[in-house]
Amino acid sequence: MATRIREKAEARKANADTRAYAIVKYVRMSPSKVRITLDTIRGRKVEEAIAILSNQTTAAAEVCLKLVKSALANAENNKGLVRNDLVVDECYVTPGPTLKRLDIRARGRANRLLKRTCHITVYLDGKAE
Repeated sequence: MATRIREKAEARKANADTRAYAIVKYVRMSPSKVRITLDTIRGRKVEEAIAILSNQTTAAAEVCLKLVKSALANAENNKGLVRNDLVVDECYVTPGPTLKRLDIRARGRANRLLKRTCHITVYLDGKAE
């Protein structure tokens, strides 16, 4: 039994993803709005992605910029990768929990407000294109 556990652990380690990444969770923003911003940087070099996000005026660009810089720091410090070779290999957003609130209306009625949250993930890889 212990041998099988060790074999499984070694197999997991051999198949582990070696790319640098960063994740931010529970961002109070709709996933659809963040997805538009992420589509502009997918597949680009990190320096180019940082330049694009710095000049965008959307609220999602600020969060994504911080996340790309965090992934870049992880790549340089933890993985020992070179900054100039890094590319935004994969980036995606998934919906988080939705906060349900009430909007009080006339005549004793109420509308439901859905305050959406999301989780954003950015993977950087060292292959220059």
